[in-house]
Amino acid sequence: MATDDRWIWDGGRVCLDFANTLRHRWRTAPEETLRNPEDLSLWLQRAGLLAPGLQDPGAAAVLASGLRLRETVDRAVLAVADGRLPLPGDITLLNRSAAEAPRPALQIAVTDGRLEPAGTASIATDTPAALALLAQDAVDLLLSAEIRRVRVCGADHCALRFVDRSPARNRRWCSMSRCGNRTKVRLHQARSRRSEPTAAD
Repeated sequence: MATDDRWIWDGGRVCLDFANTLRHRWRTAPEETLRNPEDLSLWLQRAGLLAPGLQDPGAAAVLASGLRLRETVDRAVLAVADGRLPLPGDITLLNRSAAEAPRPALQIAVTDGRLEPAGTASIATDTPAALALLAQDAVDLLLSAEIRRVRVCGADHCALRFVDRSPARNRRWCSMSRCGNRTKVRLHQARSRRSEPTAAD
């Protein structure tokens, strides 16, 4: 079973964190972190979408469905972020998946004398319903202005997806502590090596 340190939560949206469960997409053979149904259930629990301790019948088929949804989300998000339309089949799968768990009723609250929407977060009681919540998040992202802020990490060996919420909209790394610092150190070392005098000097 995958451990929590293999999952990265820097996407800014749960659907992007889900897309990021396939690591090193730039490689010929990317690293799969959802290797079995238990990994998928644990990831969904840690994402706050699935109640803990549940076992699903037909878990292998649910895993295959989850991985298919993940790749659909990834393709659709990158297409729309790039100004293109998603593939028709991807739209169909997202709509079908999202419809399997209707959104909870919108709630209201009074804050500082004003009506505001209250949280509508819900937690699923089985893996298919949790995957439907993921699909709903992807649909919401695709229809929001935030889709134009989706980026792919600029580090050579990363490719994680994230929402750039920086004020200047110029975030380059999925995480400064992971990819940003490593890249800056590597570039600094390369510049230092180039500026060192050679034996012929």
